[in-house]
Amino acid sequence: MSTVLYARVSTLEQNLSHQRTQAEAAGFAIDEVIADDGVSGVSTRLADRPEGRRLFDKLRRGDVLVVRWVDRLGRNYQDVTDTIRHFMRQGVVIRTVINNMTFDGSTTDPVQQAVRDALIAFMAATAEAQAEATKAAQRAGIEARKGDEGRYRGKKPSYDRKQYQAVLDLLVEGAGASVIAKATGLSRQAILRIRDDQAGAEKALAKWEA
Repeated sequence: MSTVLYARVSTLEQNLSHQRTQAEAAGFAIDEVIADDGVSGVSTRLADRPEGRRLFDKLRRGDVLVVRWVDRLGRNYQDVTDTIRHFMRQGVVIRTVINNMTFDGSTTDPVQQAVRDALIAFMAATAEAQAEATKAAQRAGIEARKGDEGRYRGKKPSYDRKQYQAVLDLLVEGAGASVIAKATGLSRQAILRIRDDQAGAEKALAKWEA
């Protein structure tokens, strides 16, 4: 039996080594890391990624697949739920670093199965919803750069691109505003503004990056 960490990054603001460090800090003894760098979790299924394919060939009954959160497997609802259920049928246990979730296909109790499956569905849906919100915000940012050249840009945001991305990542993981504020160094009010109007926050940031 082995414990494999699957890591994925799709932007410059994310970091592969941080995902292993975070997993080990949470108490996971990682035997091997399989990672995809610069791969979208929205448009590319896990089975179609260069390293993601290896998981389907490598993992065996009794192995543990560790991911930072389910969005590392993907941000498409159907792909994530299909992937997790496939591995559970193979006898692989999936564990998340964030929130310490465990998805195990060995249970035969129907109530436990129902709770597990509902949780998988909820987390996969959350990952896709966050991805859609991010795409909408990015489109708003692109339009802001196109249409506001030479115009008044308004008040400069209190956050930079790295902080903004960190806020989005923590929001999708279910962290509260106070926790995110402490982690990013931003005010709680700034976190709430980003949470409640992600498109507007992206647009304001894009104006000052142009």
